[in-house]
Amino acid sequence: MTETIYYSQMETEDGDVFLATTTQGLCYVSPQNEGMQELKSWLERHYPEAQLVKDKEKLSFYETQLQEFLDGAREEFALPVELIGTDFQKAVWTELRNIPFGEIHTYSQIAERIGNPKAVRAVGSAIGANPLLFVVPCHRVVRKNGEMGGFRGGLPMKEKLLKLEGHG
Repeated sequence: MTETIYYSQMETEDGDVFLATTTQGLCYVSPQNEGMQELKSWLERHYPEAQLVKDKEKLSFYETQLQEFLDGAREEFALPVELIGTDFQKAVWTELRNIPFGEIHTYSQIAERIGNPKAVRAVGSAIGANPLLFVVPCHRVVRKNGEMGGFRGGLPMKEKLLKLEGHG
């Protein structure tokens, strides 16, 4: 049986965000600088047999929470997610979800917390592959020297998110 992945396109002040969900939960949130092609490409890699169906109503619950977060009215997400990646990536993403709103951690702190203190670069790669932007708060991770590091949504968006959370 072919799995159905539902998606929607959400307008934000910084551009459109694409969201996708499986029956298990939210599996993809794009940055505002990516389009539909990136969503399709991600799905082809992770769900090659899936049928992609646009359904704004099915995603409205997720969109509401994301908009509340971007508006500064929500600090935590209360929604089901499905993390699709390697065991290492999932460990990193799970640890990122433990970083409280308003806190900043370093790549090396994340590596230590997942029990692999020498894997700082691998942690950075896992963070770069995060399919659930905003919901898995990779924007809360910076370099040891305090510099922002990279961000799939672009450094101006990372800076904006950190400012939203009281930094800068």
